[in-house]
Order: sequence, then structure tokens, then C-alpha cells
Amino acid sequence: MPQLGKVTDSQRQAGRHLAAIHRHYLKDLARIAQVMARIEGGETPPADLAHIVLHTEMAQNFAAAGTLCGQQCWALTMHHNIEEQSIFPQLQARGSDAVRTIVDRLREEHEVVHALLERLGKAAESLTEAPSAKDFAETRAIFDQLVTVVQSHFHFEETTLAEALGVYQVDI
Repeated sequence: MPQLGKVTDSQRQAGRHLAAIHRHYLKDLARIAQVMARIEGGETPPADLAHIVLHTEMAQNFAAAGTLCGQQCWALTMHHNIEEQSIFPQLQARGSDAVRTIVDRLREEHEVVHALLERLGKAAESLTEAPSAKDFAETRAIFDQLVTVVQSHFHFEETTLAEALGVYQVDI
């Protein structure tokens, strides 16, 4: 955590806003994970995955982006692009050395997330073209890894930058 001195409640607001955005993404990922677990348990047919995924709030908001993977890829890519093109440059310019080090790590984590999204896209495409237990298991494993990485990334970002966003007056 960067040392920022006394931080006001008003300065913490930007971090709360970022956390709310993160919760939105995590909520849809959790819904998809629940459906995948029901499919694995034999409680629901695989077709339900498509139905649930296509009717989540985020999916409706980004329906034009296409498939589940397309939606997830687009939404997370858009979120990271906003950080990369707006938030991070502001922090790099205004922040301390500690903040710049955190931003560098977050940028590296973005690359990991995007590599997982690409793998998930390929696995989901294979699953769609020729559904099999093996393809479902592979898609599920990549999805689970993506969720773990995204949760960790969001937590690190929120705990290390939440106050810095307000202190350095970063526009979100």
C-alpha cells in the first residue's frame, strides 16, 4: 500500500466507484459458474448455460458483442482499456514511485487476464462446435482460472489504489 497520509471520505469515493464496477463483473461471472456447476452435477442440461448466460444483466447490456466469451472479453477488455488509457496514465503522472510500481504490476496482470480470455474464447468455440465432456471440462477449467485471476486482480487493485485514485484526483 502506498503511503498517502490522511485520506478523506470524499477521496475514498473513487475507490468505492471502482469496487462497484468490479462487483458487477464478478456477479455475472458467479452466475455463470453456478450454471456450470449445475451442468457438471447433472442437474441441468448444457443448453441451460447458453440461456442463463444470454440473459445475465451484463450480457443484455453487451448483447451486440456476441457470445458469452465475446461479451466477457469485450467487457473486461473495455474495463482494462479505460484503466490503461485513462486511469493508469494519470496515476503514472501524478503518483508516487510506489503507485507507479503498483500500476506496472496491474498492467502485467491485464496481460494475464487477456491471455486467459483468448484461451477461454477458443475453448468455448470448440465446445459450441462439438460439445463433449472433455471440451466442457477444459472450458470450465479455463473459466475457473480466469475467475480466480480476476478476483485476485480486482482485490489487489482495490486495496492498493482505492485511496490513491482520490488523493491524486484521477478521473474515472
